[in-house]
Amino acid sequence: MKLLRHLLRAIVFLALAAAAHAADVRYFDVPRGARPHDVAPDPKPGGAVWYTAQGQGALGRLDPASGKVDQIPLGPGSSPHGVIVGPDGAPWVTDSGLNAIVRVDPATREVKHWPLPTTAYTNLNTATFDKAGRLWFTGQAGYHGRLDPATGKVEVWKSPRGSGPYGIATTPSGDVYYASLAGNHIARIDLATGEATVIEPPTPNQGARRVWADSAGRVWVSEWQSGQVAVYDPAKKTWRAWRLPGASPRAYSVWVDERDQVWLTDFSANAVVRFDPQRERFESFPSTAPGAAVRQMLGRAGEAWGAESGADRLVVVRH
Repeated sequence: MKLLRHLLRAIVFLALAAAAHAADVRYFDVPRGARPHDVAPDPKPGGAVWYTAQGQGALGRLDPASGKVDQIPLGPGSSPHGVIVGPDGAPWVTDSGLNAIVRVDPATREVKHWPLPTTAYTNLNTATFDKAGRLWFTGQAGYHGRLDPATGKVEVWKSPRGSGPYGIATTPSGDVYYASLAGNHIARIDLATGEATVIEPPTPNQGARRVWADSAGRVWVSEWQSGQVAVYDPAKKTWRAWRLPGASPRAYSVWVDERDQVWLTDFSANAVVRFDPQRERFESFPSTAPGAAVRQMLGRAGEAWGAESGADRLVVVRH
C-alpha cells in the first residue's frame, strides 16, 4: 500500500512537470511608450485583447492571431488605469486622468465618458460588474463608486479609512469586494447602500493590492508589502496565507482561472507566478525582459494574460 502511494505521488509529480513544461509563454510588443497597465482579453477563444496604454492616453487592442495592435485615444488628459470586458462585450476603462468611466464600442470605436460627480481627484483604479449589470469602481484617493449604465447615474462614496482602494472583484454569488493598498485591508460593499465594511487580514501592514474570487466564492488577495498571497473564506470567516518564493517577493496582482489556479505577478522575481492551492505549490514564469513590471493579470479559458508596463509588451501563458 505504501509503495502504491509513492507510485501515485510520482505519477502526479511527473504529470505536473509535463504540464509545466508544456506551458507556452508568448510576448506581444505594443507601441513604445504605451506603458500598458491593465489587460482584458475578450472571453471568446481567440478574441481581441484590450489593454490600457497609460503612457499615451489610449485603449489598445491586440489581435493575438496576427499580432496586430492599434490604439484608440480616450481624450485629452487621459491616463487610463484599469480595463475589463463588460457583459455587453465592450471594454470599460477606469481613467484616472479624466476622472471618468469610459466605454469603447468594440465595433465602431466610439468613446463614451461618464465623469464622476465630484471635483475631488479620486485616482480611479479598477472596476467590476455586479450581477445586476452595474459597474463598481475604486479610487485610490479614498473612494469607491457605482455606475448604472442603464440610467447613466454615477455615485461615489468615501471609503472607510481613507486612501487605498485598489483592486475590486465580484464573487460567483454576486458580492463585491475591494482591496485597500494603503489601508491594509479588504472590504465588502453593500450593493444596496454603497457602504463598505472592513475585513482585517491577519498579517499587519500587508498591503492588500488586488482581489479575485474563485469558484467557491473565496476571496484571493495579493499582498504587496508582505509578499504573500492570502485567501479569505466569507462562509467560515477564516484566512490562510502563503509567501511567494524568493528572498523578498512583491505580489502585485492576482487572478483565478477556470480551474481555480491562482495567478500572481511578482515584481522582485520579475515573473508571472502560478499557485496551486490544492498542492500548495508555486510555479514561476520569469520574463525575458528586465524590469517587466507586470501590473495586472486577467485571462480566459487556457490563457493567463498580463501587461508588462516596463517592457511595453503583453504576455500570455497558455496552459
